[in-house]
Amino acid sequence: MEFLIGLGVIIVIGLFFANSYNSFVSLRNRVEEAFSTMDVFMMKRYDLIPNLVETVKGYTKHEQETLEKVIQARNMAVNASSPEDKMKAEGEFSGVLSRLFALSEAYPDLKANQQFLDLQSQLKLIEDDIAQSRKFYNGTTRQYNTTIETFPNNIIAGIFKFTRKPLFEVEDPSQRQNVKVQF
Repeated sequence: MEFLIGLGVIIVIGLFFANSYNSFVSLRNRVEEAFSTMDVFMMKRYDLIPNLVETVKGYTKHEQETLEKVIQARNMAVNASSPEDKMKAEGEFSGVLSRLFALSEAYPDLKANQQFLDLQSQLKLIEDDIAQSRKFYNGTTRQYNTTIETFPNNIIAGIFKFTRKPLFEVEDPSQRQNVKVQF
């Protein structure tokens, strides 16, 4: 009788370990899928940038430094390899991109150019998609991180080396400030 009780306890513990492990794998895969989705939208945005820069170049011949920074930041973001590097490069890219749009304010002809307006409209749609995918990524990551850090899951997560995933956060304090609009 004692043998059967001991065997039952071992089976229950084994099932708990297997269920927890499978949950971690499932959540980790959801985090990776969420990051990949966000990455696809960011790549679409990166692909639009050279067209936008070429359009702006025709109107802003003496703003070369800003345009070069935009392309440099885009290339850094495209070539980032790890999720952490991509997040850091994305923050820098967003800051430089906002300077590009600030340039358009100084050039009324550029603001009225249909190609520029079309590219800006496409970029806005992609920015909305990126914002939604960031929210989904952060929600999925929060769920994963919470699951691997709560007891007794943290013991099993430690055994199988499941580690925290980073949230997508704004690192540049200037991006948290309100945009100044003047008429």
